[in-house]
Amino acid sequence: MKKIVAILLALVMVAGLSTSALAVNEDVSGKLAIYSSMYQFVIDMMDEAIKAEFPNLEPAFDGSFFFYGGTSSLITKLYGEMETGTLGCDMMLVAEPAFSLELKDAGYLEPIEIEGADTLLRFPYDAEGYWYPVRVCNMVLAYNPEKVEEWAAKGVNIPKTFKDFATDPALKGLISMGNPLTSGTTYAAVASLTQDDHYGKDFLKGLAANEVMIESGSTAIAKLETGECAAIMILEESILKVLKEAADAGTPKTNVACIYPEDGVVLIPSTVMTVAEEHSANVNIEACEAVEKWLLSEEAQKLILQGYMHSVFADMTEIPYESVDTNGLIEKDLGVDWENAYKNRESINTAWTEIVTAK
Repeated sequence: MKKIVAILLALVMVAGLSTSALAVNEDVSGKLAIYSSMYQFVIDMMDEAIKAEFPNLEPAFDGSFFFYGGTSSLITKLYGEMETGTLGCDMMLVAEPAFSLELKDAGYLEPIEIEGADTLLRFPYDAEGYWYPVRVCNMVLAYNPEKVEEWAAKGVNIPKTFKDFATDPALKGLISMGNPLTSGTTYAAVASLTQDDHYGKDFLKGLAANEVMIESGSTAIAKLETGECAAIMILEESILKVLKEAADAGTPKTNVACIYPEDGVVLIPSTVMTVAEEHSANVNIEACEAVEKWLLSEEAQKLILQGYMHSVFADMTEIPYESVDTNGLIEKDLGVDWENAYKNRESINTAWTEIVTAK
């Protein structure tokens, strides 16, 4: 009888090990290549997590599953690859959904079914499964709280709206932002703010008149700190990262802070897409499906929060470090007409070039 009990216990333990093995997706194998515009430190976290979850999956890029590039740079790269009919990746995590609409129309995407997506997600997704939001970037303004009185003495008020940022003449030569021709999130924000139901081309004309400086986020933040800029237009995550790293180093920053514009924020639900088998680099739809579903797991969404971005989960109450309630931001979201951003990409970029940069 004791032997029988021992055998049964052993079988239970084996069954438990088998279930555990399947839980880490050991059956998913082959090579996988992902193009992504996520910051490198987020990519590094994702890489390690995917390697742990899918131990038999082979990274395509020198030990990494990811090839990094700004969304606009990746789009240019992908246009070139589309001429051959085969892309250099199997999946994409890009900054703005407009390109997802474009690739779907071009027949380059594979639909993936995410069960219960309608209740799982608080942001729109493709009803046929061609793309889903994975992370949410938030375009805001930022300023230096320590220099508010100094600026006021010079007749400069810190802008509380995107409209004031672009049109207040007192800010001439004192504002900075990214380049929509190279940054997907900046492009999305410009596409939103120049919509006819928002500020139209007057927003671009205001930026030009105010001699906006076009530069990287790190440069813009440095100019806030030194007083070369009064306000900058930047992703919330860039500011939150600076604040967290300073706090962790024991030197908290009090000279950089977000402004959540009173006329609304611009939320950018960045998407994941799986490349159609006939156009993919490694023809590994099974792995793509597994990883895409994992990206919409609680574990992956926690990493998104650690990357200072907002979660797409409807029931997620956690927020990025020092941020504000995600649902509250949704209520203030100006919104982006993604169809317009897709269909009129060339004309939006041309307007930017002719009005803002052709000085």
